[in-house]
This record gives sequence, structure tokens and C-alpha cells, in this order.
Amino acid sequence: MGRVFMVDLEGNIYICKLCKTHLSTDQDIMSKSFQCKNGRAYLFNNVVNVSVGEKEDRMMITGLHNVVDIFCVGCGSNVGWKYEFAHEKSQKYKEGKSVLEL
Repeated sequence: MGRVFMVDLEGNIYICKLCKTHLSTDQDIMSKSFQCKNGRAYLFNNVVNVSVGEKEDRMMITGLHNVVDIFCVGCGSNVGWKYEFAHEKSQKYKEGKSVLEL
């Protein structure tokens, strides 16, 4: 594996709980009304310093979505998921956006 280059963010940032790697900023928050298996989660327009897992269809509260889990490049922990495709027309705004578990 090659060398990992990480992006350092400025301002009010959201970080990985385990290794403190920068993931996003408060300016990229689209919604604070998401839930995950462990509680609260936020929808972000942009996240950095993550790698993605395999695409899979996942049934969520808002319907069927094609998603990938996202992992911190600093420590490898699962930090949330990214919406690849929304099957419901009303959920299309989520495509390409990421949810970080807080």
C-alpha cells in the first residue's frame, strides 16, 4: 500500500472518534436529523480522509438505498456511510452525500 495523504481542515471540524483524523466541517452539514444504530448522525455534503467499502442495497427508514460504508483512513474504523443511489424520487437529494455517525 502506498503512502496515505490526509487533508487537514480548518474551522469547526468533525473528527474520527478513535484517532482524531479530520472528516468534515460544520459548513458541510446538510441535516442533523439522521439516526444510526448507535444514535445521532449528520448528513454531510462533503467528507475527506475516508475510504469506501462495497456497494450494497440497504433498507432504511426512508426506503431502499444503494450505499457504501465509509472508513477513516487514519485508523480504519467505520465512521458512517455514503449514499450512492436512492430508489425513491423524494430521496434523490442524498445521492453522493455522506452520513457520519457521531
